[in-house]
Amino acid sequence: MISLNENNFKSEVLESDLPVVVDFWASWCGPCKIIAPVIEDLAREFEKKVKFAKLNVEDGPRIATKYGIMSVPTILFFKKGKAIDQVVGALSKAELKIKVEESLIWIP
Repeated sequence: MISLNENNFKSEVLESDLPVVVDFWASWCGPCKIIAPVIEDLAREFEKKVKFAKLNVEDGPRIATKYGIMSVPTILFFKKGKAIDQVVGALSKAELKIKVEESLIWIP
């Protein structure tokens, strides 16, 4: 799991050869704590196919604003440097896995 900030967001997400799932979260957010282990499990499951990263909105407010993050957790799906989908709130592992597959792996 990659920790993002304003210094590495471009290289880790926008310039990534792999699709990227970015979890926008905050330390005070209860649902963020619930979904964190789900995202870590999926990161292991999709290793070498999809990159998973986290951005604490308090550490990257300009990035959060740029992508219109209004509540956390928000998960953005990036492919070839573009945000192509998003979900807001805590999903189950099964629901999030389907979103990862639909958004990033099966769409050319």
